[in-house]
Amino acid sequence: MIDILAREHDDFSFEFKIGYRARNKTMKNRFRINFWIFIPGSLDINRRTYSREDFYKDLRNNIRLITPVFLLRDIAKAGSLPFDHLKSSFDSLALSPSKITKADYEYQIKMFSAIFKSAIRDQLRYVFSLHNSSDRELLFEEILNDIQTVLDRYRSLSGVIKIPVISREWFNYYEFGDEFMSTLVENHLFAILEQYCSLESEFSLRFSDKIVGLIKSEQNYRIEKGYPAVSDNTPENNTNLVFRRDLLKRFIESDLFLNARTKKDGVLTEQIYLSLAAGVSMVFATAVTFSFQQRFGSFTMPLFVALVVSYMLKDRIKELMRHYFAHKKGSKYFDSKTTVSIKDNEIGWSKEGFDFVPESKIPLEIMKIRKRSALLEADNRYAREKIILYRKMVELDREKLDENSKYSIEGINEIIRVSVHSFINKMDDPRVFLYHLQNGNQMSKVESTKVYYLNFVVQLKSGGFDEYKRYRLTINRDGIKNIEDIS
Repeated sequence: MIDILAREHDDFSFEFKIGYRARNKTMKNRFRINFWIFIPGSLDINRRTYSREDFYKDLRNNIRLITPVFLLRDIAKAGSLPFDHLKSSFDSLALSPSKITKADYEYQIKMFSAIFKSAIRDQLRYVFSLHNSSDRELLFEEILNDIQTVLDRYRSLSGVIKIPVISREWFNYYEFGDEFMSTLVENHLFAILEQYCSLESEFSLRFSDKIVGLIKSEQNYRIEKGYPAVSDNTPENNTNLVFRRDLLKRFIESDLFLNARTKKDGVLTEQIYLSLAAGVSMVFATAVTFSFQQRFGSFTMPLFVALVVSYMLKDRIKELMRHYFAHKKGSKYFDSKTTVSIKDNEIGWSKEGFDFVPESKIPLEIMKIRKRSALLEADNRYAREKIILYRKMVELDREKLDENSKYSIEGINEIIRVSVHSFINKMDDPRVFLYHLQNGNQMSKVESTKVYYLNFVVQLKSGGFDEYKRYRLTINRDGIKNIEDIS
């Protein structure tokens, strides 16, 4: 199964978050994704101006394990799997501080914090999607209680490792998890306060004080523990705090990120094809030489002319064969192959390929989903859209995934981040002025905005199932305006 989410990352980049979920009954799970990118002809993006190397410079890939899924209330209750794993690692470290117990202690802190982060995000997203206000309020009350319970249970473990045999370095890891979760809770609560409690409403009247109370409690706790805090009058302190929080996030999620080694794909096959091209051209040159030698003899002018011509044609034949094999290879092979590993244990691989393709080679189903308007279709006869095909193939080994974690891992997430700087170089000024008559005869000038649309048609293939998605990216020279799912 594949799921995909498109979202804006910043003013000049967007990203696709792709989840590859490996089925339990299939050892080798294979996934295919095709991205057809339709680019307005006016942007002058083509083979000559935008190479394969340019495309991969604009692309950034991050691959990580899908965080194990637990409900917040399940983490909070007694006997929960994440907390039991966490407590067990603390007890083992306190009993026998070895290399193995230290590694498991650090791993369990990271996993518990990451699971808590995902649980809060998913639970809040679900609660605020509910239309029934009474259900929403009841569930939100439970969330506040569960958050406090999880934080209290985590903090209760500090006494287990406050012993002489545990160094300050190893106690720091506990505090990193503590600070990360405290800041995480505060950020979510501030977002709710801003979005749902800024107006006089039943929800605001019921929960504003509770939310503010929990925020104050966490702020006081962090001050008491000596963790850095936000300051009103010291910008440098706040800059350092933002940097620290990024470091904490990377530390907590580091065990979810996978080792990836990339190399060129199909190198051996490419060399075989090139050798065949050289062989075919040499066969032609040799055949011409033998033929003329048999007919005219050695050291004659006709043979001399034939040798010169045959070698001239030999080089042309070699280049034509190289071109033919390159296109034959391109349709079957990829540009690069990335092996994906948990530490040193390979769990799968990912391949990717890029090329411009003519509209005549685009499947009819894709063009139907692209669905150009009549005016755009007419314009396309003169200023043709350029079409990029970006292909991905991913394989995951279900057995290897299960071997390398105490948790049930569904699969991997891949974040494909795309910069649009290459696409905006030749855009027009985004400010356009329009005129109209106002109040009968008075001329009025209105400022408007010129935008461009990039359309993405995505084909997702796994386990014999196909799914199609269409996204539209709205951009101009000032950056990204919007990305829409218009499937």
